[in-house]
Amino acid sequence: MLPIPELPIARFIFEFSYEGSVQLPDFTGSTWRGALGQALKKTICVVRHTDCEACMLYANCAYPYLFETPLPIHAQKMRLYTKAPHPFVIKTLFQEQPAPQRLWLGLHLFGDSYRYLPYFIHALERAGNYGMGKYKQIFSLETVATLNEHQQSEIIYSTKNKRLSPIKPSLMVIPACPTQVRIHLQSPLRAKVNEACSVPKTFSFSVFFGQVLRRISMLSYFHTQHALDTDFAYLTNQAKTIALTDIDLNWQDWRRYSSRQQTAMNMGGLVGSFTLSGELHEFWPYLWLGQWTHVGKGTSMGLGIYTIESTSLPDLS
Repeated sequence: MLPIPELPIARFIFEFSYEGSVQLPDFTGSTWRGALGQALKKTICVVRHTDCEACMLYANCAYPYLFETPLPIHAQKMRLYTKAPHPFVIKTLFQEQPAPQRLWLGLHLFGDSYRYLPYFIHALERAGNYGMGKYKQIFSLETVATLNEHQQSEIIYSTKNKRLSPIKPSLMVIPACPTQVRIHLQSPLRAKVNEACSVPKTFSFSVFFGQVLRRISMLSYFHTQHALDTDFAYLTNQAKTIALTDIDLNWQDWRRYSSRQQTAMNMGGLVGSFTLSGELHEFWPYLWLGQWTHVGKGTSMGLGIYTIESTSLPDLS
């Protein structure tokens, strides 16, 4: 019997208030991530006007770990890459209410990165006060709540009292595997197949699960004290036996401008839904956890979000 993956995940909901109508792009994850990066560097950096990699504090500074995430010197995985997966993802949710309006921003911190929550709170509050998007719309942080493994929320920080209650990440409670699973891709999934992004014609469960397995494995390796120990070859081969049915997938184009690279970037991917047909028990823990890690490229800015639908599962909305 294969071991169940254990990845501590600390989940938070930031509540912002704003006036007037929302004046942000349709997909706001990139906007929030960019503003977060700038605010984090201003919050953390003590050596101004110096390139991070040229700074003597580079290996011990919170900013590069959180936002650039270089490979550790002795890393045995991803040695052909220069960066490891970031230890966080963000997700934006709008909900119209009577004035003052509200925006909710989800933040998930993986493994040891929960220790840096105060930096995220300060940076996101600073980013909202500075103004977001083309029109510098102001978003005022009101509260920060945490979600436990049972989906119960508790406010741990309020801008009124400025006190942060201590928190620790928890292991997710994985429910029993349902008999039928339908996956909903809620934001573009960029999954590579032979060096090209998968399109509906080339997409399969083995492609999807390969992304989920790799994501959880890399997060565990770089951001926890315990690397994922499982039979990767077995799971990869078994994934080829799972069929997709009731497929409703489309390619959604999306372009974002990178201030760092000074260029527009194509970030489109697959959206839609599909049902899984076959024996899922060995894949189920990974599929469940993947709802909070997101999968594919651009996860830290809210790409690769998916949810699982089944009448036997708890409501996560």
